[in-house]
Amino acid sequence: MKMKKRSYQLIIALAIILLASGLIYQNRSQSQSKQHQYVQSHTPTLFFHGGGSNYHAEEYMVNAAVKAGVTKTVVRAFVDQNGKVTLKGHLSGQAINPIVEVNYADNRSVDFKQYGQYATNVVRKLETVYHFKQINMVGHSAGNISLIYYELLNGNKANMPKIKRQVDIAGHFAGLKFANVPPAIRQPSHLQLDKKGRPHPMNASYREMTKVRQLYAKKQLAVLNIIGDVGDQTDGTVANVSTRSLKYLVQPGVSHYEVMKVNGKQAQHSKLHHNQQVNRKLIQFIWAK
Repeated sequence: MKMKKRSYQLIIALAIILLASGLIYQNRSQSQSKQHQYVQSHTPTLFFHGGGSNYHAEEYMVNAAVKAGVTKTVVRAFVDQNGKVTLKGHLSGQAINPIVEVNYADNRSVDFKQYGQYATNVVRKLETVYHFKQINMVGHSAGNISLIYYELLNGNKANMPKIKRQVDIAGHFAGLKFANVPPAIRQPSHLQLDKKGRPHPMNASYREMTKVRQLYAKKQLAVLNIIGDVGDQTDGTVANVSTRSLKYLVQPGVSHYEVMKVNGKQAQHSKLHHNQQVNRKLIQFIWAK
């Protein structure tokens, strides 16, 4: 009787071991299968939040990339009001598709050049420690200004990492339709775009940004412009005409320019960074083979 009981227990134990081994193998195979869908690169991807926001706005997109198997490495770069950068987390030089969530302490500034300097400080801090030559950048709302002004400040500098892929979400390039914003960044009345995407009339901040056209010229850079439309040609905050004005800043210089329009309630300005459709496109655009 005791022998039968021991044999039964041994069979159960072996079954559990085999089941566990199978699950481990299955999970490992699934993980490897996911990884094979994406480039295996050491190029970091930086996420920039919008005005009045912080890195939490980036987490849904970042977590989607981690869950999809794009990367296992996520660090944060905190920028204080003086522009000093503090990194939280460890980014190995051998990390695959690492992601950096950027957080600005001064998140309500209307000084666009300051956004560019903050972004430059983050990239310099990362490059000093990890020595990479290329970066990807993702911006939402005012975060897009960091991308444009990073290029304005560094596009001609051989010692600064070059943008490889750029994703702009809900950008207010040609201005915001808020009465309380300075005239330089306010969207002009009766704004229209010509065939090249150039806005008429043009406010002072956009006129300054047009200098980036010559810096983007003939670069192997791919740009994705994501636009939200809740049903009135706006995402509820930014007019589509302002978001579409990115075209004139990057074309015909960059190697690839693409527009994705998201419609409906989930296309609202602050919901675009919590939108599964946006996540899928972003992951495919930046990391898919």
